Amino acid sequence: MWNPFVILDFNNLWRTMDEMGKEIPNEAPWKAPHAEEWDKMSMQDFIDKVCWTNASKRFAKLFVNVDVTSEPHEVSALWFLWYVKQCGGTGRIFSTTNGGQERKFVGGSGQISEKLMERLGGRVKLEKPVVRIDQSGENVIVETLDHESYEAKYVISAIPPVLDLKIHFNPPLPPMRNQLISRVPMGSVIKCMVYYKEPFWRKKDYCGTMLIEDEEAVIGMTLDDTKPNCSVPAIMGFILARKCFINSVLQPVHYEEKNWCEEQYSGGCYTAYFPPGIMTHFGRIIRQPVGRIYFAGTETATEWSGYMEGAVQAGERAAREILCSMGKISEGEIWKSEPESVDVPARPITTTFWERNLPSIPGLLRLVGFSTFFTSVAAVGLFAYKKGLLVQN
Repeated sequence: MWNPFVILDFNNLWRTMDEMGKEIPNEAPWKAPHAEEWDKMSMQDFIDKVCWTNASKRFAKLFVNVDVTSEPHEVSALWFLWYVKQCGGTGRIFSTTNGGQERKFVGGSGQISEKLMERLGGRVKLEKPVVRIDQSGENVIVETLDHESYEAKYVISAIPPVLDLKIHFNPPLPPMRNQLISRVPMGSVIKCMVYYKEPFWRKKDYCGTMLIEDEEAVIGMTLDDTKPNCSVPAIMGFILARKCFINSVLQPVHYEEKNWCEEQYSGGCYTAYFPPGIMTHFGRIIRQPVGRIYFAGTETATEWSGYMEGAVQAGERAAREILCSMGKISEGEIWKSEPESVDVPARPITTTFWERNLPSIPGLLRLVGFSTFFTSVAAVGLFAYKKGLLVQN
């Protein structure tokens, strides 16, 4: 970052992504003014077009890897710019403090599902993969892998779109839905936990967060995962996208990992991504009900899609869609927004005057070129005047 050209390039990268994101509607990115153009472009194309320095290109690649566990050439620029925008922009999505990585649940977020299951009693069925959904009759029949059947008026599917391929539907899914679910794969990530005898990084007054651009490095990003009471010192790391192995770091005392790519009923993590050309053709299908089947899951959210917040929003929206179809609420209540958190309010992401107004590298070159031309013309004029080559009227 000592290089002023790199600083200009970094600043222009973040500013450009945020400015382009402002044009993209959260609820319908395919309606953006430049949707067709941006959807045909991969994020690699975008990076090559916007970034001038190798340093900013490397970091932009890591930014895509970390945010969506995919490679820049795999994802649509329209989809990625929408993804960042609906998470609050580049500053919010990539930050720990006042950002997407700030908070965790003491004891783990799995407690939410466990407590809900306790309240619902025996109505929650675990290890019951659904293999068939039949809505040809009066009610919807859901059949599991072990041949148990359940009957309901409506069904909410909250699994990644690609997992619909494991289910037999009667009647068959509409052609556009079939095309969508076969074209939006899951990202690839291995989540690693490396435990130590002591939090050596804190003794050096480091926060434990590392962003590692080196192609030889396996882990791309780390966060401090030490417990709130300072027990169990640990660093959490992510092996992202194309990388699939890890080297030991400073003799850890224990190591655990979760390879989401080998999970049969998720297929990857954190979310499904849209390759170039898919969002504008099939994106509008993502939330459309099929008969009495409604779709949730974090991929269908319009705020914090890809995160737990997005999953909660999507589940509540799908439930309200069913309540609306039952005549219990109005259509206008489907997209009811949640109130701002009182306990964890989102503070504004601010930018400085220079962040808003520094030129890009091309802009600087044009400015320098114009100044050089103007200075040269003035020098020539002064020389001519002194030599008597210019006549004053």
